[in-house]
Amino acid sequence: MILDQMILEKVAAKKTTYQKDSVSESPVRSIAKAVSWRVIGTLDTLLISYILTGEIVLATSIASVDFVTKMILYFFHERLWNLIKWGK
Repeated sequence: MILDQMILEKVAAKKTTYQKDSVSESPVRSIAKAVSWRVIGTLDTLLISYILTGEIVLATSIASVDFVTKMILYFFHERLWNLIKWGK
């Protein structure tokens, strides 16, 4: 009986922790992560585009479009994954 009570208390404590963890990712945090990751990704795209084309203007254009589109996609990807309870 005492063991059952201890187990129930531990489960309740974990559930509370889980609830805090499952909602801790705010949209602002997702945006900050998206921007920081896109800066790294865009520098990579800029370098690769320049190596392949040899033209900095074209490489910059490609990297600019890449920055905007992939940042938007990443934000929605993060928000969707935040809704999935699997692995939390």
